[in-house]
Amino acid sequence: MYRLDARKPAHFCDGLTRRDFLHAGSLATLGLSLPGLHALEAQGAVKRDQDMNCIMLFLVGGPSQHDTWDMKPDAPSEIRGPFRPIDTNVPGIQISEIFPKLAANMDKVALVRSVYHTATAVHDTGHQMMQTGRLFGNGAIKYPHMGSVLSYLKGPRGDVPPHVLLPRPIGNTGGNMPHGQDAGFLGKSYDPFVLGADPNAPDFKVPDLLPPEYVTQVRESRRRSFRNAIDGAVRDFEASEDARLLDENFQRAYGLMSSAEAREAFALDAEPEDLRNRYGRTRFGQSCLMARRLVERGVRFVTVNMFETVFNEVTWDIHGSSPFSAIESYQNEIGPNFDTAYTALLTDLYERGMLENTMILAFGEFGRTPKINPAGGRDHHPACWTVLFAGGPIQGGNVVGASDEIGHSPKDRPVSTAEIAATVYHGLGIDLDTELPGPQGRPLRVVDHGVEPIHPLF
Repeated sequence: MYRLDARKPAHFCDGLTRRDFLHAGSLATLGLSLPGLHALEAQGAVKRDQDMNCIMLFLVGGPSQHDTWDMKPDAPSEIRGPFRPIDTNVPGIQISEIFPKLAANMDKVALVRSVYHTATAVHDTGHQMMQTGRLFGNGAIKYPHMGSVLSYLKGPRGDVPPHVLLPRPIGNTGGNMPHGQDAGFLGKSYDPFVLGADPNAPDFKVPDLLPPEYVTQVRESRRRSFRNAIDGAVRDFEASEDARLLDENFQRAYGLMSSAEAREAFALDAEPEDLRNRYGRTRFGQSCLMARRLVERGVRFVTVNMFETVFNEVTWDIHGSSPFSAIESYQNEIGPNFDTAYTALLTDLYERGMLENTMILAFGEFGRTPKINPAGGRDHHPACWTVLFAGGPIQGGNVVGASDEIGHSPKDRPVSTAEIAATVYHGLGIDLDTELPGPQGRPLRVVDHGVEPIHPLF
């Protein structure tokens, strides 16, 4: 912690974090300058006139394809599960009965039913691959989240951060590996701004945008020349390598803390009560509403984690016994929660004329085993699952790929996690040949050479 009124300089034991320097501000999202942006524009890698945004709903736990968007009603009972399929407003597309609101809006959504990966069937590997397009391996390289790549390439609009993560980062899911939700090798400057609070809580506020009480003790005349108020406290810090990050971004850092524009973007209580109820009075529902509010006010990319862990909480991780969830929770809790929030987000964006320039992604880290296990649930299965795309250039009412008769493997048009990332970048108007400054100064493409987007989605 770095106190602005401290008499002695702080010494960091774990590197610079978002709270280390300003205590109340996030360096990751402070509107940091973008090295090489003009060069990238000149090369055609970044097109500023393509003003596409993205909301990623990460369905932590891994939804079962059989019980959600790729049902197998003709399979044996131990495979088809307890739920029945229902028709949607798109002829020929059926989904689970746990999503009646989505069924009425299927014309806005595209399904990819043949996603797979071949890495270890643990949550963390799926988190990495679905949010960065790559597997981290043995920790040698940490790849950046897609929102952090967008932050690096296109930067902020005004005082709001370019990439925000709601409500908190993914925590323990059993693998003890990185989840792929930060900027990786791009550096801390491009980490997302993390809300760090439950927007559904009665006492919700955004602590990282509110200056701590001791800042208010600094005279108003000194706030604009903020360094004068703390020069003695940061002398040692300014000699460090990390200080170079602050030199050109310091005023933006303080600007975010003091910006009325930024605070207003997070002011969820300004939304009408009936609209808040429409999204559902849950942590996920209110996070989805905040995501729309943030994008409306200039945030380019919002990541919403539906859950933070898979332990001792009702989630998509339906192994069937404690500390995991039962398959029935899909109908009683998880399905209604997702159905309400997701369709409210779709229709709200549509009604505001924002859906055409906002992609909505909804996916988990893998699917579930076709056969129901002895505990009455389904286990991890990365060999085949379904993801949802909507908004922006995505053609709604569309299904890409197919699984086999029991939902075990792709039968038609297998889709890799790298192709998911390529699809997102393509939808955001980012040339797939764009190179990032990788580790040891080695350029690294946003996706590997030869990886293509899922063209039938567009």
